[in-house]
Amino acid sequence: MSISLSVYLIYVVAPQYGQTNILVYIAICSLVGSLSVMACKGLSIAIKLTFSGVSQLLNPLAWFFLIAVASCIAIQMNYLNKALDIFNTSIVTPIYYVMFTTLTITASAILFQEWKVLANPVKDVVGTLCGFATIIFGVFLLHAFKDFTVQLSDLMSLTSRQNGHHVVAEGERPASASAIPMESVLMLSSRQERSSVSSNRGRASFSDEETGVLETEPFVKNVIT
Repeated sequence: MSISLSVYLIYVVAPQYGQTNILVYIAICSLVGSLSVMACKGLSIAIKLTFSGVSQLLNPLAWFFLIAVASCIAIQMNYLNKALDIFNTSIVTPIYYVMFTTLTITASAILFQEWKVLANPVKDVVGTLCGFATIIFGVFLLHAFKDFTVQLSDLMSLTSRQNGHHVVAEGERPASASAIPMESVLMLSSRQERSSVSSNRGRASFSDEETGVLETEPFVKNVIT
């Protein structure tokens, strides 16, 4: 079923929707990757039997596993690189990890029936699912907040603000509730200086004009007389 679904995705779905849908290439990688894990397990059993004295070099099943591993890894790497070239790495990696792990566990349970040998099925299944969910959540957090930087001073400042206090960091000026920013003070003082200078200039020009008028009055009277 996995092989037929992989072939369908590769030859039918991928040419039409592979460039726009991120799940197409990742689904191919995950399906083929789960098959490669099963083939690796069969190949490891053949190698173990060979080293224990039972040679598997003439066994066609061992060579089939070897060819299957090489082919699956090549296909998996090909479509994984395509997905990484088209879509964002922070999105591809967690989706691929979750889908690949889920399909691998499912394929292993179906093929080798490993769930039958569990001592306490309910307890072991719940523990396995909880561990799997923890790993998925951790991978999601790592990729979701990889560009988010938090320092100890930020945490202390946030905690102090929630408690009603303010921690002064290094290089920061302590500020009270009624404190006025230094930029506002400088702007206000410069405006006051400008206004005083302009008013002084206006007064000086007005006084000059007034004295000129007073000086010309005797001269006009003398001319009239």
